[in-house]
Parts: sequence; structure tokens; C-alpha cells
Amino acid sequence: MKVHRRSVGLAGRPHTVISLRPGTAVRFSTNLYHRTWHVLSDQHGARVLARLLWGLSYQSRPGTIVVIDREFVTTTPFDGDPADPIVLVPAWDTPFTGRHARALKARLPLSSAPEGTVRWRTHGLDEALTAPRAWFREHEDRDDPLRGRVENLNGLVVLRVHTPHEMREWAVLSGMLNPHNKYGTDHSYLGEGMCFYASGEVQVFRDFRRDVSVARRARADVLDGLEAPVHPDVLRPLVWDRADRLKR
Repeated sequence: MKVHRRSVGLAGRPHTVISLRPGTAVRFSTNLYHRTWHVLSDQHGARVLARLLWGLSYQSRPGTIVVIDREFVTTTPFDGDPADPIVLVPAWDTPFTGRHARALKARLPLSSAPEGTVRWRTHGLDEALTAPRAWFREHEDRDDPLRGRVENLNGLVVLRVHTPHEMREWAVLSGMLNPHNKYGTDHSYLGEGMCFYASGEVQVFRDFRRDVSVARRARADVLDGLEAPVHPDVLRPLVWDRADRLKR
């Protein structure tokens, strides 16, 4: 896997920003539901996220972050709401505050030419994903409490991970997802709690791209039929109903 590298000044300090190369065939979305920030995609997207996390756990240097920019972020598959760019932060060596987030968002989309291409190494991830439960049993670290958190800072969904080991756990939790079941979806919790109402969740859908397209059309249909603007809490149920009818 190859990614791009740029040097960017954020909050008065130099940072190395890693990003996907243009044209990479992957899409993500984000939303907040039940006080949990979700990263949404299909199985391929979850595998790409896993590789970004796994590689960052080994290749991080102070000031390094990974950005999933607007080119790779689409509207939600539920109601066509706009989504936010995603940032992966290795908190053990890279502080990232609201000030950093504000400065970074002002630079998005990343339009300057990259300074180079990085070969993103993910040795060991494929082996871990062949038997993820065995990998967790072998690599469980009871002395390293889960402290990572997923949050929104100034319009960026930030996956802030506190140790390299925890970042590799998040990589496996993402990469093991498989929506090819009777429900058509799968998910893993991330961050504090790692259970219901955790701060973060990765959720994948078998028909993610179709659902995004349907939700976008449903939203357009509903908006075309409104005589006046309505609150988002009123708009979303109308879009859900229209999307259900379109799918049927």
C-alpha cells in the first residue's frame, strides 16, 4: 500500500500528514448516533482503515497524523447527511487539540503537491486477520488500560489512540469486520468502554455504496417536495421513509 506524505504546519509546529493517493477506490462516511461517533464504510473500507492504523502504530514519528480527506468521504448511507473528514492520531507521540484540528480543517482538501510517496508497511496484519480472536488472546495487555477515544474536533472525526498496542487492536477490530451475513452489516466498538455507548464504532455494510446512493436520492426527493426548510430532526425521518420505498 502506498500513501502520500506532506509537511504541514499546525498550531505553530511542523507535522507530517499522511493521506490516501487520489483515485484510491475507497469511501467512508461518519455520523453521531447514541453519543457514539461512527466511521461507516464497506468491508474494503474497513480493511483500508485497518492498514492505516496498523502501519501508523509502527511508523509513527512525533507530529505524524493520517488524514482521510474529503475526496474519500461521502454522505451517510442513512439520510444523506454530510460527513466529516477523519484523522488518525497516535496520541503517544503527537498532541492533537482543537487548535490543531481547526488549522488542519482550514487546509482541507489537501491541494498542495505531496512531497513524496510512502510505502505503508503492514507486516503481520494479514496473519492477525486470519485468526483475530487468537491474535487478541495472544496479545492481550492487561497492564495497558484502554484509553483511546473517538471524538469530533472542529468538524473532524478524530480517532485518538494512546498506545501502539491499542492502535493495532483497533486495526484488527476494523479489519475483521464482515458484512456478508444475513443482516448485511457488522461493527466493532472503539475507545473507552469498547462496548455499548463506546466513544467510537466502525460499522460496515454489504451494500454501502448502494445505500449511500439511495439515501442521497431520497433526500433530494424529500427536499424537492418541501415548501419551506425544516429542522434536521424532522427531515431525517422523511428521508428514511422515502429511502425505504426506493429500496422496495
